[in-house]
Amino acid sequence: MAIYQIKSSWRKLSAVAVLFLGMSFQQAFAHAHLKDQLPAEGAAVEKAPESITLNFSEGIEINFAKVKVTGPNDSVVKTGKPALDSNNDTKVIIPIESKLEAGKYDVNWSVVSVDGHKTKGEYSFTVK
Repeated sequence: MAIYQIKSSWRKLSAVAVLFLGMSFQQAFAHAHLKDQLPAEGAAVEKAPESITLNFSEGIEINFAKVKVTGPNDSVVKTGKPALDSNNDTKVIIPIESKLEAGKYDVNWSVVSVDGHKTKGEYSFTVK
């Protein structure tokens, strides 16, 4: 009977260890999520921005970052190459090289996080 109790306890302990290990791997392999952006989602700005800033929940592989900005009448806005903030690998900065007229702008982005997972999304802002 004592051997059965030891095996049973060992199985329970093993199950708990696997559960915690699985939870820690889930944290390690989480995707980069957009935390905030500038201009903000749904913002109506008086002055056209000179750049767009995307802040993510984890580091980004900048060579795989893609951002497309479209404006009124689905016109494509000319942007510069996305770059990481020099002090923060979770912050992507996209220079805007075109003059933005009044209207609604859509920002479509896709990035690969440092753990290799690709995520994408979109948001809009308006220039008054």
